[in-house]
Amino acid sequence: MSDNHGNTPAAWTAVAVGLIGFAVGGAGLMFSPISYPGFWVGVALVVVAGILFVVMDKMGFHESGH
Repeated sequence: MSDNHGNTPAAWTAVAVGLIGFAVGGAGLMFSPISYPGFWVGVALVVVAGILFVVMDKMGFHESGH
């Protein structure tokens, strides 16, 4: 178990980008007619959030010292 409980720059950045992705994707689904490009941009942002977390973890930003 991690001693930092996700309180690192990598975790916060990934969560922020993922939250924006869910908001954009959800907004795309609320339009009438549905905005599929908006939905897929949201999906892409959520995927980017995961990739961003892995990259920042490899750079050392997911350690308790930050």
